[in-house]
Amino acid sequence: MAPLYYSITTEEQNVSLTILSKSAFQEFVARLLPHYRVVGPVPHDIGYSFEEIQDVTELRMEYPTTILPPKKWFLPPKETLFKFTRKNGGVIQDPPETPPTVILGVHTCDLHAIQLLDTVFSSGQYDVHYMGRRKKTLIISIECLSPCDEHSFCKDMGTLTADEGYDLHLTDLGDSYAIDVGTQAGADLLQNYSSSSVATKEEIQKLNAVINAKWPKFSYRLDFDVSELSSIMELSMKSPLWEELGNRCLACASCTNVCPTCFCFDVKDEVELDLVTGQRVRNWDSCQLDDFATVAGGHNFRASRALRQRHRFMRKGKYILDAHKHLGCVGCGRCARACLVNITPVSTFNELYRQQETGSH
Repeated sequence: MAPLYYSITTEEQNVSLTILSKSAFQEFVARLLPHYRVVGPVPHDIGYSFEEIQDVTELRMEYPTTILPPKKWFLPPKETLFKFTRKNGGVIQDPPETPPTVILGVHTCDLHAIQLLDTVFSSGQYDVHYMGRRKKTLIISIECLSPCDEHSFCKDMGTLTADEGYDLHLTDLGDSYAIDVGTQAGADLLQNYSSSSVATKEEIQKLNAVINAKWPKFSYRLDFDVSELSSIMELSMKSPLWEELGNRCLACASCTNVCPTCFCFDVKDEVELDLVTGQRVRNWDSCQLDDFATVAGGHNFRASRALRQRHRFMRKGKYILDAHKHLGCVGCGRCARACLVNITPVSTFNELYRQQETGSH
């Protein structure tokens, strides 16, 4: 059993914990709309997606998961880095600045993914485009009280809850939300646009009861503790499983396209037919595509799909952890839902563990 998220005694009330009724929350969002670009989960025929909302009635805070993660608002599938022209001796035009943005309803697994991306894009070669959007965005996350579906394994990956990475964090208490204030910017947002009140002793007790009640609803799906994952992956370089997965893989990149932690991209110049004007664009790319690892001379250093599947899972379970101290998988289950041939992280990690336990790798 995980520890209480709010182990607050009646003598130690946390003044950062406030309460907002659900009707008052709708008013809060409505007040934000004239001042911020407000993004949140909205329903579509095939699922939910994070979209800019124009009216509070579009928003659905109770949703299973979204097709694409909120990552797309920080690292768009296609973005213009700058425009250029040869006129007037050559001019570079930067893209429009990102407007102040509030993203609502971010699940905790996606919150952990955003923290990883923040680390990646703020270290090494600092990415001004990602970080420029990130710094202008406030995140209002929400506690998941039941699994999204059978593909979720956030409990295994330690992402079922979060204690940082948000400006405000909501927990559904039925007729109201308990709101944990994570940053001063979040506190200012509540003060300026809402009518929240400090949580009472009874409301804190109700919150603790809700948090305690959620944990048994989530099942562990990995056959081992996630702390063992890195060593399991390290010993699995020559596993026969990679050939099996490679033979099944369609190299369609559906898995990486929906992943909240994948951050590979390609950069191209698009020149107009007049050969005078154009733009430099960045597009999502995928290590699962056949030509991803093709370099000068036509050599492909990861030509087989088996090698690319191995690379993908090594990144999720080991490489990113080694480089950035965050696991590259947050257990959201999106890749499992998207894969047309049923290649899933849970079955892959469990099979690698089984092979090592039985000495069959």
